[in-house]
Amino acid sequence: MGNDGYMPTAEKSLSVPVSDTKVSALYLCPEHPVATLVLAHGAGAGMEHPFLQGFAAALAEEGVATLRFNFPYREAGRRFPDRPPLAIATWRAVMEAAAELTDGGPLWAGGKSFGGRMASMAVAEGMPAQGLVYLGYPLHAPGKPEKLRDEHLYGVTVPMLFLQGTRDTFATPEILEAVVGRIGPTAKLQWCEGGDHSFAVKGMKRSAAEVGASLAPAVAEFLRAGA
Repeated sequence: MGNDGYMPTAEKSLSVPVSDTKVSALYLCPEHPVATLVLAHGAGAGMEHPFLQGFAAALAEEGVATLRFNFPYREAGRRFPDRPPLAIATWRAVMEAAAELTDGGPLWAGGKSFGGRMASMAVAEGMPAQGLVYLGYPLHAPGKPEKLRDEHLYGVTVPMLFLQGTRDTFATPEILEAVVGRIGPTAKLQWCEGGDHSFAVKGMKRSAAEVGASLAPAVAEFLRAGA
């Protein structure tokens, strides 16, 4: 049982057709959700990683439903992420499935690192979404700040929340601040002091699930404001 006597809702397993394959998804929906966040995993872990499990469970306590899913490469047990065309096609398919589940409620897209970046590319190419949430946006590869992954972001007009650790080697702070400033008022940047790319903070002993859960209040507040 969670805060204020909240009893967690059981996750519902789904299978979503994508091109010539299918991907697994997990739907967690509290009673009368204020919004639904479709959530993609990072490059090195699937939808059942404790970080995403903790994040989704904490969002449910905040009144936000989530639909987590695997990309095809993860579903097939491969290590190397799908190319953008397939990843974007997966995003579109899962968002369509989410729209059927939510019956017209506010539908947001987001994810950890790679998953969030693919969501932003899908929206830049026309995929409908109320807004975007990035849990550690991979602005550049570690040590390569000259090769930014930002061009498509300036064409995205929906609200965006960047949650980023100050020690994240995938986003030099001053560069990310400049990018968010260039996007304009639709983008919000919130720093996790001392956090790395997985939001782990030196000296703080927390499980991955606890780390994920710690990000939920800020995300829920952002979604409620834009719902």
